[in-house]
Amino acid sequence: MHNSIEISRFEHYSRRNERGLTLFRVLRIARQYASVLLRLRVNQMLIDSLINSVKRTPSAPAVTDGTRSLNYRQLADLASVFRGIIERASGCERIGIMLPASTAFPAVLMGVLWAKRTAVPLNFLLSEDELKAIITDAELDLVITVRHFSECMSCQPCRTIFLEDLPLKRKMVFERFRARRKAPNVNPMDTAVILYTSGTTAQPKGVELTYRNLHSNCTDTIAALDIDSSHRFLNILPPFHVFGLTGTVLVPIVLGASSFAIPRFNPLAVVRAIRDYRISLMMAVPSMYAAMLRTKSTTADDFQSVILAVSGGEPLPDSVRKEFEERFRVVLRQGYGLTETSPVVAAGSVAHHKTGTVGKPIRHVEVRTVDENGESLHAGGEGEILVRGPGLMKGYYKKTAETEDAIDSEGWFHTGDIGCVDSDGYLAITGRAKEMLIIGGENVFPREIEAALEAHDDVLQAAVIGVPDTLRGEVPIAYVLCRPDSNPDGQDLRNFVKGSIAGFKIPKEIIVKSDLPVGPTGKLLKRQLHTHV
Repeated sequence: MHNSIEISRFEHYSRRNERGLTLFRVLRIARQYASVLLRLRVNQMLIDSLINSVKRTPSAPAVTDGTRSLNYRQLADLASVFRGIIERASGCERIGIMLPASTAFPAVLMGVLWAKRTAVPLNFLLSEDELKAIITDAELDLVITVRHFSECMSCQPCRTIFLEDLPLKRKMVFERFRARRKAPNVNPMDTAVILYTSGTTAQPKGVELTYRNLHSNCTDTIAALDIDSSHRFLNILPPFHVFGLTGTVLVPIVLGASSFAIPRFNPLAVVRAIRDYRISLMMAVPSMYAAMLRTKSTTADDFQSVILAVSGGEPLPDSVRKEFEERFRVVLRQGYGLTETSPVVAAGSVAHHKTGTVGKPIRHVEVRTVDENGESLHAGGEGEILVRGPGLMKGYYKKTAETEDAIDSEGWFHTGDIGCVDSDGYLAITGRAKEMLIIGGENVFPREIEAALEAHDDVLQAAVIGVPDTLRGEVPIAYVLCRPDSNPDGQDLRNFVKGSIAGFKIPKEIIVKSDLPVGPTGKLLKRQLHTHV
C-alpha cells in the first residue's frame, strides 16, 4: 500500500513536470519489464519452486514415505547433496533415475535438475532387454537406483549408484552449513525430463518435456483443481509415469504442499495412509480405486479427510465411480492427459465437473475434435482429439519423423483418441483411434507384444487385443498363427516372452489358431477377434 501511495504522488508531480513525467514512464516500464523477467524466471525453473518453498516454510513437511520424513529444508539439502554427487560422477547431459515413489525420488530429481542435467525416470517394471533399449537410446552413462534393482542393472551398459552406498546423512549435515547454490540459468525450452513411452513399432520413444512444459502444466492444473499448499497429497503412482511425476511429485513441490508416498501399491496400506495421514487429495488410476473397493474392512470413515479424488490414466468404469461414491461417499473426478502433454489436458474439479466427461480443458490448453478429413467438428461432434498448448512436448528424442507425424504444422498434437466437446466445454473420451492398450495405467501398444511372440520359431503371426479387466482396467489377449507341423501351446508361448517384455504386458491368455481373420487386402481384422473373447 505504501508503495502505491508513493507512486501516485510521483505521478501527480509528474503531470506538472515534463521531465518528471518522462522519468515516471521510464520507471513504470522498468518495473513492468522486471515483472516479466521475474515471471519468466519462475516459469523456466522447477528448482525455484523448491527453493521458494524453503524460504516460505522451511519446516513444513514436504514428503513422507512411512520410513522417513523430510521437511522442505531437508528436501532441498538432500537435493543439493545429489547435485554434488551427480556433478562429480558424470559428465553426461542425461541422468537415469530408477526409484519408486518415495522421499528419495523428488530429492534425486531435483538434484539432477540442480546439476543442469536432464532427468530420465526409468520404468522398473520393464524386462532387462527393454530397459537396456531405453538406456542405450538415451545414451545414459549413470543410473541412480536402490539395491532392490541390482540384478536387472548388473547387465546394463552404464554405471550405477545405489543409494544404500552413499553417506547421505553425513553429507546432509555438512550441507546445512554451506551457502545454498542458486538455481542454474536454463532456457525455458531446455529439456528437463525425458519419459519413455511405448511405440507403435515396438520401439520405445523418449518424450522430451521442457521446463516450460512441466511448470506450466503444474500451475495450470493447480488453477483448474483450485488447490493450495494446505492439501496433503497421496503419492501412489509410479514416478516414471507422467501422471505420477507431474501430479504427485511436481505439483506438491510447486504448491509447497506435503505428500505421503507409498512405493508399492497395496489397497489396505493405501486406505491406512489416507486415514492416518489425513490425505485430502489423491490421484490414482481406476484399477487402484477398484482394488480399494475390494477391501472388506474399508468404510467411509477412512475417507473423511478426502476433498478431491482424481481418476486418470485409463477409462473409469461407471460401476467403480458409482460404488466408490455410494460406499465411501467420495466422488471421483476424471482427468485426461498424455505423456506428450505433460500430461494434463482436461480435469474435473470439486466445483466444476460433469458425469461422463473428463472435465474442461485446463487454462492455456486448446482442444478441438476433427473428422477423418481433418475438418473441425461442432459441439457434440465425435472425432479425433487434437491438443495445443504450453504443455505440449518438445518432441520425441532423436525421432524427428515421428515428431512431425504427431504434431502438425499449426502446432496441434494428434492424440489418436476419439471424443467430443459439448456445448458447455466439457470433454468426453469415447474411444481410441490407435490400437494402444492401457494396462493398469500404462500405455502398451499391441505391436510390442506381437513382436515378442513372433520371435518364437513356431509363430508365423500374432494378433493382440485388449479386453476389460476389473483389476487392471484392460489386459492383453493374444491370437497366434503357428507354422505347419508345430504345436506350441499357450503356456509355452507365455513362458517364451517372459524374458523379453514386462510382466504386465504378457498376455493373460494366448490362443493358438489355424487361421486369423483378414480383409480383402489381407489386412488383419482385429475387430472380429473381439467377438471370440
